[in-house]
Amino acid sequence: MLNHILDYGQIIVADIVLSGDNALIIGMAAAGLAPELRKKAIIFGMVIAALLRVVFALIATKLLGIPGLLLVGALLLFWVCWSLYKEIRSNSHAKAEDELENLNEDGAPRRTLKQALIAITIADVSMSLDNVLAVAAIADGDSQKLVIGLGLAILLMAFAATLIMKLLARYPWISWLGLVVLMYVALEMFYRGIFDETNGILAYLRSAGLIGGVS
Repeated sequence: MLNHILDYGQIIVADIVLSGDNALIIGMAAAGLAPELRKKAIIFGMVIAALLRVVFALIATKLLGIPGLLLVGALLLFWVCWSLYKEIRSNSHAKAEDELENLNEDGAPRRTLKQALIAITIADVSMSLDNVLAVAAIADGDSQKLVIGLGLAILLMAFAATLIMKLLARYPWISWLGLVVLMYVALEMFYRGIFDETNGILAYLRSAGLIGGVS
């Protein structure tokens, strides 16, 4: 019971932090557009982020079962942790909130709609993959936790993205807590990616006869 509570707690924290980061990137990309195009770009970004999370969720569990990919997933999450650490240190959420709130509505656009949509799509792919990897690693094959975790992420993106951005800007400790959770998940994935008897890289090398078993 306690393990389930801890897992769901980790999933919620990871969803909040990663959904907030995704919303931050979408908002900053849309902020450079003409006022009448911003809402369209933000809606596009939210829809693409939701769809990508569904697509990645459908394949994540099977992919993480392939020897070596759990280790690759861990390295990707380490990169996410490093990026999040730099964001927290630079207080980027607060800066982004100030820029978005103080943006002159009739200011000249700094980018075209096409440029903004390309930037948003690239960011969505990266952030959606990170979110799915984190939730799939915490769920550890439990389809119910995976569905709930990704469903929550999509709901947060759709209905609470702006609120989450403001929370992360005003309460940096939430981001630090998210960083700790993601680091823990990444370290656990890294360990399992090497030593897991089923999907670890050492088990694969032994089964392939490339290294000897432990006597």
